[in-house]
Amino acid sequence: MSTPPSTSHRWITTPLTAALLRGALDLERTAHGVLPHRLPAWARAQYADPQLAFAESQPSGVRLAFRTRATALELDTLPTKRAYAGAPPRPDGVYDLLVDGRPAGRATASTGNTVIVDMVTGSTEHRPGPVATIRFAGLPEGDKDIEIWLPHNETTELVALRTDAPVEPAPDRGRPVWLHHGSSISHGSDAASPSAIWPALAARLGGVELINLGLAGSALLDPFTARTLRDTPADLISLKIGINLVNTDAMRLRAFTPAVHGFLDTIREGHPTTPLLLVSPILCPIHEDTPGPSAPDLSQLSMGQLKFVAMGDAAETAGGKLTLNVVREELARIVAQRSADDPHLHHLDGRALYGPADADELPLPDQLHPDAATHRLMGERFAALAFATDGPFTATRA
Repeated sequence: MSTPPSTSHRWITTPLTAALLRGALDLERTAHGVLPHRLPAWARAQYADPQLAFAESQPSGVRLAFRTRATALELDTLPTKRAYAGAPPRPDGVYDLLVDGRPAGRATASTGNTVIVDMVTGSTEHRPGPVATIRFAGLPEGDKDIEIWLPHNETTELVALRTDAPVEPAPDRGRPVWLHHGSSISHGSDAASPSAIWPALAARLGGVELINLGLAGSALLDPFTARTLRDTPADLISLKIGINLVNTDAMRLRAFTPAVHGFLDTIREGHPTTPLLLVSPILCPIHEDTPGPSAPDLSQLSMGQLKFVAMGDAAETAGGKLTLNVVREELARIVAQRSADDPHLHHLDGRALYGPADADELPLPDQLHPDAATHRLMGERFAALAFATDGPFTATRA
């Protein structure tokens, strides 16, 4: 049973359409409302991987954006949460409210569907739940830009939007569009909230509009992802490549190098001169010189602690297995080779965002993913490097 709407306001219900959403590439009609997707339907149809399906339907970087005089609003949603068998419940996903670009409140939805994952067997169980209502009140008087950033770590169906004044889509402020692709770290991993994931922080500092194709566990140089990037209008593009290829043990060096070239070739078909920044992996000590795959260490799961271990053997790099150091060296070489004919292609060593000195102060809690403080650090550093006076993204912003 859903939470009834408040009766203290005269509500106006506004249809939830693509015009009110930013950061989504597709909008699926469901039995309850609409479901934002970060990959188009044709791409989702090419490989029915449950991990990819879960990742791209989690609206990392997706936000409702509208202009209104409303001082109160309600949003009905149907989240799908993930839980792990034998582990304590995970925190509810966060909805961030921004008013005229400034943080103005947070809310959570405690109800919704739940997918129970058994980390030992890999099986899943779906438990349906009721619609939730998110409320924000006491908003400033007068016209204002409203953004509601949806939870980066919960699939979120949008059911209804109610306000106490009319709503219109947020106007185009002329900010450049930054299209980013990466792994779970770009997706948001253990960030505090959706507007606090490192790409969102960097976008706000850089004064750009974010489209985040950070796909947890799925930054694997898939051709359909490259075609999606190719076909998405953007003024700036960045690709953070490496960790998923190592921790899934998806390919060897022989396949990796041509795959990177092909990925870049495809993007350049649609964006021949767009500034394109290729970012190598941040520091991850377990995979610096040890190949994948990664495997979960479940010994402390019942206490809510999940860690990962590297299962490869360092000696296997001689046979072409990938480590993060191998990936970094090869990405730097590829950019150096291609930039002779592509002056708009740039490279950033990911350790400039999070490196050895940072690992001493802010270790990765589960050996793979950064915490909230590290997201903030990475966002600030990326903005300072990419949007610097002589940075790769400066010319388009001028």
